[in-house]
Amino acid sequence: MTKPRATKSGLRLRLYIAGNAPNSVRAMSNLKAICDEYFTNGVTLEVVDLLQHPARAMADGIIVTPTLLKLSPAPVQRVIGSLNDTNQVRLALAGSK
Repeated sequence: MTKPRATKSGLRLRLYIAGNAPNSVRAMSNLKAICDEYFTNGVTLEVVDLLQHPARAMADGIIVTPTLLKLSPAPVQRVIGSLNDTNQVRLALAGSK
């Protein structure tokens, strides 16, 4: 698990996964591709493996993996699944103020 770093610009994300489950692996790959293509300006990603840290899910109300949380900039957004719908993920990460 990586620790989140403060960032003045860009996105702060947290991805909840379940070990090397196929959907978790796909979500990580899809998120990396989306961030590399559309969000090149400072993405901080924390990956939480619920098999190793099950108590972390309670804090954010996670009941399904994979789940991506966009923590900042506001508003907080949540995307559930393997993140294969690029447009849905981009809209959630871009957010609206």
